[in-house]
Amino acid sequence: FPLFLQVTCNCFTISNGEMQDVGVGLYPSMSLLNHSCDPNCVIVFEGYQLLLHSVREIQIGEELTISYVESLMPTRERQKQLVRQYCFECDCLLCQNQEKDAEKLAGEDCAWKEVKDAVNEVRYPKSKEEWKHILARCQNLLSSNEGHLPDTNIYQLKMLDCAMDACINLESWEEALYYGSRTLEPYSLYYPGFHPLRAVQLMRVGKLQYSQGMFPQALETLKQAYNIMKVTHGTDHSLMKVLMEIKEECEAVMRIQ
Repeated sequence: FPLFLQVTCNCFTISNGEMQDVGVGLYPSMSLLNHSCDPNCVIVFEGYQLLLHSVREIQIGEELTISYVESLMPTRERQKQLVRQYCFECDCLLCQNQEKDAEKLAGEDCAWKEVKDAVNEVRYPKSKEEWKHILARCQNLLSSNEGHLPDTNIYQLKMLDCAMDACINLESWEEALYYGSRTLEPYSLYYPGFHPLRAVQLMRVGKLQYSQGMFPQALETLKQAYNIMKVTHGTDHSLMKVLMEIKEECEAVMRIQ
């Protein structure tokens, strides 16, 4: 391999506490891990420190695996990215069975393709005006596709996530909770085990429920986030400490009421 391809194949995308991409780093020892679309380990970051956590019981002699690509993508898209970036095709059971592909692309083709194009056009905004523009676009598409696209369609799900992010940045907490709540069922479908993305999403929705005075619902959501995050992030991770603080605040409020 030329040097550039070696770096491209062996680098990791560094993410912040909420699993948003912030950079790229080279971690040689972790580059030895092989890929599976259904891995037994996940990677999270604490600053620039890469942490590897197992997400299920690993047998003696079993290979440690991580996913090189976003598992939310349909099988064909995952395979394309693996061939393009890593020069191999995956033959795991998920790929052989094309598991959940039907749900991921459910709904009317013309509707989800329009939403896919819109999602791909979004660049992280730097001002409130840009966030307002993105929210208006999301609202328009979500409204026009009502009844045509289920929330389990992955591009509809990404649109809901985008609308939630816009509302949070615009401090529209009630509307942010509306969009966030709609994402929880699809997240549980596509990330059924211990996955950091689901943990973070549950935490975000729990915080929004707490801000709206929905303390019993918030506590239940935060408990679900805690049960996943203690496996995916570990009890010493800074995000886990933030989650525990919010959870304890919620429990204290409920004791007083």
